[in-house]
Amino acid sequence: MVGGLYIYLNLNQNKTINSICFLHMANNILTMTNLNFELDCKRTHDSLGSLSQLITSLACVTHHERQQLRETFKAVNGEDFISHLQRYEDAFSSPSSSSSSSSSSSSSSSSSSSSSSSSSSSSSSMNCSAISLWMLDTHDRDAVVAREALQQDETNFKALVEIFVGRKSSHVLLISQAYQKMFKRHLDQDIINLDPPHPFQKIIVALAASHKAHQADVNHHISKCDARRLYETGEGSLGTVIEAVVLEILSKRSIPQLKLTFFSYKHIYGHDYTKSIKRGKYGQFGKALKVVVKCICNPAHYYAKVIILASFFSFTEPTGIG
Repeated sequence: MVGGLYIYLNLNQNKTINSICFLHMANNILTMTNLNFELDCKRTHDSLGSLSQLITSLACVTHHERQQLRETFKAVNGEDFISHLQRYEDAFSSPSSSSSSSSSSSSSSSSSSSSSSSSSSSSSSMNCSAISLWMLDTHDRDAVVAREALQQDETNFKALVEIFVGRKSSHVLLISQAYQKMFKRHLDQDIINLDPPHPFQKIIVALAASHKAHQADVNHHISKCDARRLYETGEGSLGTVIEAVVLEILSKRSIPQLKLTFFSYKHIYGHDYTKSIKRGKYGQFGKALKVVVKCICNPAHYYAKVIILASFFSFTEPTGIG
């Protein structure tokens, strides 16, 4: 998932708390104001543990209870919980940029202090982002993740793959509707219009189309036919893949049907389709296709690697992974 935020939230499900205490703690923690950078830094340091504890607490309550918190917060404070968190996060983000611009004129001791404060601010900002995502409905959260993935300097294609592979067609429809409502844009068009073009882009467009056109039930005969087509356009043709055939299959089959196709491929030819990709002349398209196939065939293994990477980067990079 996308960034390390989902991972961080899910790793902290080890406490249960009374709902009233939870609401009281949330109100206490999240009603701060930010007057200046020095005060921000102190509050960042003092509140890091509390924000982390709030994340832990949110991971232990149901979606309905999180919605109750959001409604109660608005009734008590006259402001949406997520909007408040966004302002709180923005307060940490903007001073750090102005601090970095003046760092050249500061002494080594003040530079060290500024670096420490900046790191703390970044951590608090990330905590606020995590809480904001956790409070959203799943389709709204996926819409936000998709938008952030598309807006990065280097598009986070893996986040988009995880959405289109890991969600049911009914959920993908809700994501698209939420994306349009929140950002006044069409998700599929934003993916199509990405520039410069990328092999991942073609595959994601095909996966998006599959959610509109596939049959609900899996079919063993179709899976065997598709497996043979994949072989004939890959290993069976001197290892040079015919992209159009692969994209056609991806665009016309459901995720469960594709999973069955890749299992049929292994049953018929004695090895995984990913091994064929690795052996063949697939280029950058092959690298992207390999990620998608792994996500479809063995999501548990795929996400285990994501967790390991996210855990590693959470210790080495304050901003997590893209």
